[in-house]
Amino acid sequence: MVNRRLLTVIAVVLVIAGIFAMSALFIVDQTELALVLRFGEVRGVIPNPGLKMKWPFIENVIFYENRLLDFEPPPEEVIVSDQKRLVVDTYTRYRITNPLLFYQTVNSEVAVRARLSAMVNGSLRRVLGNVTLSALLSHERAAIMHQIRDEVSAQGKSFGIDVIDVRIRRADLPEENSQAIFARMVSERQQQAAQYRAEGAEAAQTVRANADRERTVILAEAQRDAQRVRGDGDAESIRVYADAFGQDKEFFAFYRSMQAYRDALNGRSTSFVLTPDTGFFRFFENLDGTPTKPAPPAATSGAR
Repeated sequence: MVNRRLLTVIAVVLVIAGIFAMSALFIVDQTELALVLRFGEVRGVIPNPGLKMKWPFIENVIFYENRLLDFEPPPEEVIVSDQKRLVVDTYTRYRITNPLLFYQTVNSEVAVRARLSAMVNGSLRRVLGNVTLSALLSHERAAIMHQIRDEVSAQGKSFGIDVIDVRIRRADLPEENSQAIFARMVSERQQQAAQYRAEGAEAAQTVRANADRERTVILAEAQRDAQRVRGDGDAESIRVYADAFGQDKEFFAFYRSMQAYRDALNGRSTSFVLTPDTGFFRFFENLDGTPTKPAPPAATSGAR
C-alpha cells in the first residue's frame, strides 16, 4: 500500500516537473530571433539559436523572422518632373535586425508593413518628382531605385529593420493615358502611311509619265526609221523595176499585165464593165500586146 502511494507521488511529481520543464524550455530556430517577456516587459533578447530557458508561467517568448522578408505595396500613382502621371509598382526586401526596438515601435510584421508602405510611398513621390519619364526608363533607373532604398533604409532603422532593397517592377502610364497615347500613335502611323502612299503614288505617276514619254519617243523614232527604210526600199524597188523595164520593155509590160490579171481575176464572181477598145485585155487578143485595129465602117450608099 505504501509503495503504491509512493509511486503515485513520484508520478505526480514527474508530471509536474514535466509541465514546468515544458513551460521553462523553448527552442530558438536558426531562422528566428526571440524576445523573453515578463508580464509584458522585455527581460532579454536571444539572437542565437538553440535550446533556451525561461521562468515558467511568468515569462513568455515572442519570435521574429531572421530571414529576408518581402513586402509588395499596392501600385501608386505618382507625377514625375515632366508632369506625366505614372502607375508605379514596387516591392521591398527587409530584415529585422533589432528585435527589441522592433517590438517597442511596431510590435508585429503587420504593423511594420503599414509603416513600410507609407515610407516607400513618400520616398517614391519625392524621388520621382525630381526625375523625368525618359530618365526612369533609361539606365538611370538603377540609381533612382538606390536613392529610394537609401531613404527608406534610413527611416527603417528607427523601427529596428534593415531595408535591403527597393525595386521598381513596373512604371506604366494610367490606363486612360495609355489608351489616348495608343490612339495618337495609331493616328500618327495612319498619317505616315497616307503620306508614304501619296509619295509612292507620285513616284509611280512620275515613272509612268517618263515611261510613256520614252515610249512615244521610241515609237516616233521607230516610225521615222521605218518610213526611211520603206522609202529607201521603195526607191530601190523603183530603180530595179526601172532597170528591168529598160532592159526589156515588152516583157516587163507582159509581166505587169499578168500580175494585173492575177489580182483582178482572183474572185469567182468578178464583173468588169469595159469599153470594147480598152487596152486591159490586149494580151488576150495578141501575144505581143498590140491592140487590134478596129474594122472600117461600112460604106453607105449615096443619095438617090
